[in-house]
Amino acid sequence: MQFIINGETVEVAADIRTSLLDLLRNYLGFTGTKKGCDQGACGACTVLVDGERINSCLALAVQYQHRNITTVEGLARNGSLHPLQQAFIDHDGFQCGYCTPGQLCSAIGMASEIERNIPSVVTKDLSATSVMLDETEFRERMSGNLCRCGAYNGIVEAISEATVPAAAAKTAGRASP
Repeated sequence: MQFIINGETVEVAADIRTSLLDLLRNYLGFTGTKKGCDQGACGACTVLVDGERINSCLALAVQYQHRNITTVEGLARNGSLHPLQQAFIDHDGFQCGYCTPGQLCSAIGMASEIERNIPSVVTKDLSATSVMLDETEFRERMSGNLCRCGAYNGIVEAISEATVPAAAAKTAGRASP
């Protein structure tokens, strides 16, 4: 099988029943993506595929051949942390750090959804030309990522600082999360 991971093309001989999470961790050594519940409930395994977030534990790797897969290891560029990674450090958006890779990838995916005006289950006006990102909308979009340490305040602050302003630049009157 052939994959594009963090901008690099790699070939892997793996069973077609292998999950994307197991392929990343066990075959390719991308251990930043974490195995939490292995049931799609915690978000620790969240990665980006063509810019959209998915739970890699629920995805068969074979389905994602020749697509752009970004793991937490692929967020930093040219020796510099992604702004969201730096914001997590600045706002203590982690304690043990186990959920952090999934939180980071999910937040980047969330920002992309907002930029593309994709509604969530709590979006009030489905006919609006832009999604209004208030606290309810923000928390709903990140609800698939759990933190057992309870570092949610730092996580919310970090995402708000680094991701939401850029994604919500087009949405006037955004309430702070």
